[in-house]
Amino acid sequence: MEQKIVFATGNEGKMREVRLILQDLGFPVLSMKEAGVSLDIEENGTTFAENAMIKARAVWEKTGGIVLADDSGLVVDYLGGEPGVYSARYLGEDTSIDRLADAKEEERTARFVSAIAAVLPDGSELVTEGTVEGLIAHEPAGNGGFGYDPIFYLPEYGVTSAEIPIEKKNEISHRGKALEAMKIKLRERL
Repeated sequence: MEQKIVFATGNEGKMREVRLILQDLGFPVLSMKEAGVSLDIEENGTTFAENAMIKARAVWEKTGGIVLADDSGLVVDYLGGEPGVYSARYLGEDTSIDRLADAKEEERTARFVSAIAAVLPDGSELVTEGTVEGLIAHEPAGNGGFGYDPIFYLPEYGVTSAEIPIEKKNEISHRGKALEAMKIKLRERL
């Protein structure tokens, strides 16, 4: 049986990024749906790494093989680290831009954090993490990416994460960094 990687997500934007980054591993990368898995996974961890592992383990129990999952989010210093692990549930409720109306420029610091968890065919587990530093923009800009990308400003590039070409984004993004680190670990183990 050919080895494949199942990535525990149904988000097509995320799957495009993941496939681009992992293509040189030489394994097909399937979404949960493509792997025939339909689960409602409760992410009740207190860290990105815990939530990623909860997802990876739940899908692995259905599929075996190699399963990867991520949990990522936006950490805004002015908001005491919010939305953090609650980023997905937080989006659209009380947006970070609105809550930063009184923040000075130097107080708008934030980072995207991504943890990638893997469960391997033997049940062993791996975790990597990546971050990218930036600022919360005053206005959303760009229509690339998804989630918080339009409000995450990258000062060194002068654009938001939603305005940067996907190839460049994958090089510098939190998920890209965590996936690159995971590729190194996978190559050592597989």
